[in-house]
Amino acid sequence: MQFMLILRETHDDFARRADPAQSADYWGGWNAFIEAMAQSGIVVKGDGLQAPHTSTTVRVRDGNRTVEDGPFADTKEQLGGYFIVDVPDLDTAIDWAAKAPSARTASVEVRPVLPPMPSSQ
Repeated sequence: MQFMLILRETHDDFARRADPAQSADYWGGWNAFIEAMAQSGIVVKGDGLQAPHTSTTVRVRDGNRTVEDGPFADTKEQLGGYFIVDVPDLDTAIDWAAKAPSARTASVEVRPVLPPMPSSQ
């Protein structure tokens, strides 16, 4: 069964990425987590994301498009990346989520992936 691990990070987490005094520890934690998942063979897909200030939010209301810099919600935690994992059950997905570095500083949401939709043809 596939689950998405939605990795959220704090502003401080994003700052640690480029801080020369903290980046090795930050990336070391993520690299160890990613390597453990890769060796287990559960990763289907995954990507890290650039910091929230690089995002653009698009809305269409009543046919009118608005484009704004930044994330939709200014919160203490922002989307930092994701993984799609293929594991036997929710408990296993939760066990992997608990190992993510961002679980210690922010949060990891675990959500089942919809199965493929039946073809209309």
